[in-house]
Amino acid sequence: MSSPTRYLYLLRYILPITDLIMLNLVYFSAYYLTPFLGKTVTAEIDRHHIAVYNLIWLFSTAIFGLYTAYGARKLERIYSRTYRSLAMHCVLYLSYLLFSAEENFSMAFLVIFYFLLFVAFVFNRFIGTYIQYVVLNKFKAAKMVAVMGSNQTALRLAEYIDRQRNLDFFGFLGNDEDIYDSADSQKNVLAKLGEAADVGVKEVFVAVAPNRMNDVGTLVSAADQQCVRLKFIPDISGTIASPYAISYMGGEFPIITLRNEPLEIMGNRFKKRAFDIVFSLLVIIFVMSWLYPIIAILIKIQSPGPVLFKQLRSGRNDKPFWCWKFRSMKVNKDSDKKQATKDDDRITKIGYFLRRTSLDEMPQFFNVFFGSMSVVGPRPHMLKHTEKYKEIINQFMVRHFLKPGITGWAQVNGFRGETKENEAMESRVKFDLYYLENWTAMFDVRIIFMTVINVFRGEDNAY
Repeated sequence: MSSPTRYLYLLRYILPITDLIMLNLVYFSAYYLTPFLGKTVTAEIDRHHIAVYNLIWLFSTAIFGLYTAYGARKLERIYSRTYRSLAMHCVLYLSYLLFSAEENFSMAFLVIFYFLLFVAFVFNRFIGTYIQYVVLNKFKAAKMVAVMGSNQTALRLAEYIDRQRNLDFFGFLGNDEDIYDSADSQKNVLAKLGEAADVGVKEVFVAVAPNRMNDVGTLVSAADQQCVRLKFIPDISGTIASPYAISYMGGEFPIITLRNEPLEIMGNRFKKRAFDIVFSLLVIIFVMSWLYPIIAILIKIQSPGPVLFKQLRSGRNDKPFWCWKFRSMKVNKDSDKKQATKDDDRITKIGYFLRRTSLDEMPQFFNVFFGSMSVVGPRPHMLKHTEKYKEIINQFMVRHFLKPGITGWAQVNGFRGETKENEAMESRVKFDLYYLENWTAMFDVRIIFMTVINVFRGEDNAY
């Protein structure tokens, strides 16, 4: 409904091309400018594969959705997603340089490169702002639209349209009575549509009750006569709980969903999975490669049994999967039935340390890499606990719409470990549902940072 004009829509396709050209121009400019400023550029910098920093940029922009239809629709989104992508590019490119075979590189070059790139993006986005101003204001590219109806849906729609820069809101053309067939409606509607058409209105949004769609024949005839397009918005605000979303199956059948689920969008799932693969692979290569043998030796020294503890837990769509952890307890027959409690005598000394620091969860990065878990998501429960809580906690099973995570929004807000009371589990579920309905890539990053802070600060429920 609020798609950009054809002029602004082109920005979505022009933007990635101009950004890649600018990225490469800045890179080579920084390379030749660094010696001019009296700094040394090593030979390794000259031999870096051009593909590396270009692919990192494309990956970063994909994570934050810079070039998606939604991300490129508003300049404000372009600004915020550009600089998030730039920050991620800096982190990933520095990581590549630090951990690649290239041991020497010029820090001066990198500082100059990212400074110039930041300035170039500021200038580039300023030009974009100017283009939008010229297109919308000088060439009158904003589409003039109006709204008909006086119900709640019409009022909300008018507020939304009024905030859109690419739409020029003419105003209301009439109330609910003018929408439906009556003896006086044809004359009134024809006059109002004619007045709107004379000033350039070409689209009118009509909030209509679904059960009265057969009563709008007069309105349709009047609009056709004035060469005005009608766009009907179903007014179901009084008949269904809010919030809700409407989508279409096969472009033909309207589907009403009562819950917003960002991760039902394929592009968002791709971003989250790409992040999971990269993040888990970095942890496995640079942390688990040396941490695993150290912890394995300490576990073996303290108690007989396997290094890893695996347990069937409830995954996405309630599908069981094997969840891996470093074994923190003595081998016992209650591990699949009983949660760990404070001062639990089953926990070994090294196990207590692993639990306090959350290091026992580290093998779950293998779960993430292989796809049964995500870095961030609702924590998975034992199958027995799932059977128990789904009978007594409202909406408990809704959290299983997502992949389980190593950390989650509930955990960083203090709801981790043992749940002694049903109220604690209810609170955990509320946080999990909030995450499900409000997911963004930056929300995941925020939760990861909060998790790291909590690990160093220590948590009372970590036992």
